[in-house]
Amino acid sequence: MASARSSLTSLLLMSVAGSVFGATVAAAQTNQPSPAGETPAVTPPAVQAPVAAQPPQPTTTPQTTPQPAAATAPPTTELPPVEVIQQQPKPPAAQPPKVVQKKKPAKPIQQAAPAPQPQPVVSPAPVAAAEPVDLPIAPISIDAQRAAGDIVRVSPLAGSEIAIEKVPGSVSTVSGDTLTESGTVEPQDVLQKQVPGVILGDAGGNDLRQQVDYRGFGAGSLNGFPQGLAVYQNGVRVNEVFGDTVNWDVLPKNAISDITILSGNPIFGLNAIGGAISVVMKDGFQFQGVEIDIMGGSYGRKQIGVQVGAQSGPFAAYFAGEGIEENGWRDFSPTEVKRAYVDFGFKGSRIEAHFNLTAADSFAGATAATPVEVLAIDRARTFTSPQTTDIQVLMPSFNASVKVSDTLTLSGLAYYRNFKSRVIDGNTLDGEECGDVLAENPGAVPEDPADPNFDDYVCSGEVEGNEVQALRDAFDNPIDSNNFNEPFGVIDRIHTTSESFGFSLQAVEKGRLFGLKNRFIAGASYDQGKVRYLTQSEFGEIGDLYVVAGSGIILAEPDDFAPRDVDVSTRYMGLYFLNALDLTDRLTLTVGGRFNHAKIDLIDLTGEFDGITSKHTFSRFNPTIGATYEARPGITLYAGYSEANRAPTPAELACANPDNPCPIESFLTDDPPLDQVVSKTFELGIRGKMRSADGVQRLNWGVGLFHTTNQDDILFVSSSTNGRGFFFNAGDTLRRGVEASLKYKYGPLSVYASYAYIKATYETAAEFSSPNNPFAGPCVGIAEDACINVLPGDNIPGIPNHRFKTGFDYFVTPKWKIGADLIAASGQHFFGDDANLLPKLGGYTRVDISTSYDVNENVQLYAFANNIFDAQYGLFGTLFDSAEAPADPAGLAGFTDPRSIVLGAPVAVYGGIKIKY
Repeated sequence: MASARSSLTSLLLMSVAGSVFGATVAAAQTNQPSPAGETPAVTPPAVQAPVAAQPPQPTTTPQTTPQPAAATAPPTTELPPVEVIQQQPKPPAAQPPKVVQKKKPAKPIQQAAPAPQPQPVVSPAPVAAAEPVDLPIAPISIDAQRAAGDIVRVSPLAGSEIAIEKVPGSVSTVSGDTLTESGTVEPQDVLQKQVPGVILGDAGGNDLRQQVDYRGFGAGSLNGFPQGLAVYQNGVRVNEVFGDTVNWDVLPKNAISDITILSGNPIFGLNAIGGAISVVMKDGFQFQGVEIDIMGGSYGRKQIGVQVGAQSGPFAAYFAGEGIEENGWRDFSPTEVKRAYVDFGFKGSRIEAHFNLTAADSFAGATAATPVEVLAIDRARTFTSPQTTDIQVLMPSFNASVKVSDTLTLSGLAYYRNFKSRVIDGNTLDGEECGDVLAENPGAVPEDPADPNFDDYVCSGEVEGNEVQALRDAFDNPIDSNNFNEPFGVIDRIHTTSESFGFSLQAVEKGRLFGLKNRFIAGASYDQGKVRYLTQSEFGEIGDLYVVAGSGIILAEPDDFAPRDVDVSTRYMGLYFLNALDLTDRLTLTVGGRFNHAKIDLIDLTGEFDGITSKHTFSRFNPTIGATYEARPGITLYAGYSEANRAPTPAELACANPDNPCPIESFLTDDPPLDQVVSKTFELGIRGKMRSADGVQRLNWGVGLFHTTNQDDILFVSSSTNGRGFFFNAGDTLRRGVEASLKYKYGPLSVYASYAYIKATYETAAEFSSPNNPFAGPCVGIAEDACINVLPGDNIPGIPNHRFKTGFDYFVTPKWKIGADLIAASGQHFFGDDANLLPKLGGYTRVDISTSYDVNENVQLYAFANNIFDAQYGLFGTLFDSAEAPADPAGLAGFTDPRSIVLGAPVAVYGGIKIKY
C-alpha cells in the first residue's frame, strides 16, 4: 500500500504541480526540475479515469462520490489519491443536501428514467471538484528553467540543455533579473558577487572593462594577460581573434537573459582551460513590453537603457540599447559607451529561428597602474597619459533549430564579426642625451663615432653590447635633444582591425539507449579570422601630471620602436560529442570529448621583420568523463575529469623573443615558436536544492573541490626595455582549491554567501625576467638584464587565495526592498614578483548597499551606493623602473618604491528610475 501511494504521489506531483496537493507532497520530498528540454506532462484523462469508472449509486441517499469510492477502491488502485484531490476543493458538507433537496422529485425522475436521470442529481460535486484538475498546467520554458539554474547548456549551442543534477562539474548561473537589479553597474560585478570563484581585476583602470578571474583563469580586454576562459554569446565564441581577449563593455546588460559559468568542459573548445562562460541574450518571446531605465550618479555618471519586445503569433522582435557617459574618478579617465542588441525570431511547433545583431562603440580612458608614491599625493592621480582605448564591434548572427522527431533536434548557427580597436598609450621613454648615456656606461662607444653632434642626440638608455644607439625617425634622422625638454616620453599607437566568421552544427538525440534514458550530443564548428595589425611610436616629452605631448616624429630605430604592419589569418576547427546515460534513476554517467585544430599564419608587411612571417598548427583531442549520483531527492554528488587546450594567440606567437620585446599591448617581433597550453582538471563536489513543505523557504547550496594543472603555461614578463615585455612557456602551473556557496530564501528575505580558496602556484623551476624587482640578479639563460628564480610552490601573481562574498535583500513592504553586499579578498602578489620576494598587495573588504521602491506596477525608483566605507584598496599591482622613471612631474625628488597599483573605486552613489509598460 505504501509503495503504491509513493508511486502515485510522484506521478501526481509531475502532473498537477502547483495545485493544492503539491504542497502536501513537498513535505515528503523535494520537488525536482523537469529533464532538460522537457516540461511536466499533464495527463488529466489518467487522473479522471477512476472517477469515470465509479458511476453514482442508484440510491436516494444524498451521499457524495468520494465516500463510497474510498470504501470500495482496492488498495493498489489510483483512486484514493484522486479522492484526496477532489475532497480539497469540495463544497461544505451542508451544501450537497441543499442541492438535492431543491430537486425533491428524485423518485419520479428515477422511476421515469432510472439509468440516465440520477447522474445530474448526484454528480455536481465531483464534476465541480474535478475542474481544477482538468486545467492545463502552463509549461515552463527552456529559457525560464535555464535562467533559474535548473538546466544548463553543456555545449555552446541551444538544445544541449540538461538538468543541473546531471552535470559532473561546478555550474553557476546568474539570471537577467539579477543582472538588472538595483545595486549593479556591469555584468562582471554581478558575477563577482554571485559566483564563488570569481573576483575582478582592473589592470586597465576602468570599471567597465574589468577582467573576470575565475579560479585563477582570466577573461579580459588587455593583451599581455593570458586568457584562460572561453566566452560565448548565443553560441558564438567572442574571444577576439588577435589575442583571445574579451570585451565585456560591448554587451548591453539589459539584453542579457542569463550568464552561466561552467568548469572543466572541453566541449566549449579552445581557451576553455579554466572553464567557459555562456551568455544568452533575450528575445521577443521572453520579453514583451517596454522598459526605460534612467540612471545618474557620482563622477558625472549618466546612463539610459531601453528594451522593447513584442510577439505576434509565431513571430517576435526584441531591441535593447544602452548609452553610458562618465567622467571617471581618476584623472583622464572618461568613458562613453553606446551598445545595442536586436533579435528577430520565429517559433513554430518544430522549428525555431533567430536573426540577431550586436553593435557597440566604446571609448574608455584607461589609466593603468600608478606608483604608490604618486597615489600618496592624490589617489586620483595617474602615471603617463594619454591612455585610451576605442573599440567598435558589429556582429550579426543567425541560429535555428529543427525538431526532427520527438527525440532528435538539429541546431546550427552562422555569424560574422567585425572588430576595430584603437589604443593610444603614453609611456615614459628610457632615453636621454647621448652624452649622458656614454658617461653612465664607461667603455661604451657611439654608433657613429665620426658624428661631432652625437652627444646632443637622444639615445636609448639600453646599451646593446658596448654600442650606444641614437633614436631616429623614418628618414633616418637622429632626434636632436636641443629641440625638446626632458623627461622624454613616447606615445604608442596600436590599431587592430579584425574580421571573423564561422558556423556550427549540432545534433541532440534524447532517445533511450539499451532501455535507459540517454542524451547524446554531437557537433562541429569552424571559425576563420583575418587581422590587420599596425603599430607606431611617436616621440614626445612629459609635462605636468605625466601627460605626454607628442612631437609628430615617428620613431623607426631602434627596433623596439620601429613600426609594425602585420597580416594575420586564423582557422579553428572543432568536432565534439557528449553522452549522458542514466544508469539508474539516480546515477548518470557522462563521457565526451572534443578535437581542436588551429592554424595561424602571420605575414610581415614592412619587410623589416622577416621572422614574423611564419605558419603555426596546433591539434589535440580533449576527453572528459564524469558521473553524478542523487544521494537523496535534492542532493547530488558529482565527480569529473577533463582536459582542454589553448593554442597560442597571434599576439603571443609574434611576441615571444626577449631580444625584441613588445609593448604591453603587443608590438610584433621576430619570435621563436610557443607550445600550446594543456590543462587537466579533477573535480569532486556535492550540491543540493531544498524547500519547506509550504514552499516558503528555499535553500540551494554546494561545496566542491578542484585541481587543474596547466602544462606549458604561457605567461607574459617585463623586459629591461621600459614598457616592453614578451611571452614564454613557463612550464607547469597548478590551480587548486575549494568552493562553497548557499542561497536561502524565506518569504521577503533572500540571503547568499560564498567562499573560495584558490591556491595558484608554479610547479616548474624557471628563470623569469624581472628588471624592476629590487631583488633581481643577473640573467643566465635569457638575454635580459635582471632575472628572478621562480621555484615550485611559488604563488602566481594577481590571484588572491581567499574570496568571500555575502549579501541579502529584504522586502520591508511588498513595494520597498533594501539590500547589502559584502566582498572580501585576501592579498595578492605583484606582477613581476613571481618569486614572492616582496610584500603582497593588501586584501580588502568592500560593502555596497541598495534600495528600490515600486511606486506602482509600472514605475520603480532605486538607488545604490558602492564602497560605502570608502575603503582604499588595490585591484592590480605591478612593478615599474623606479630608478629611471622621472619624478619631477609628481613634484618628487625621486622614486624609491618600485610598486605601482590600480586602486579600486572610492565611494560612489547612484540613483535612477525604471518605467515599464
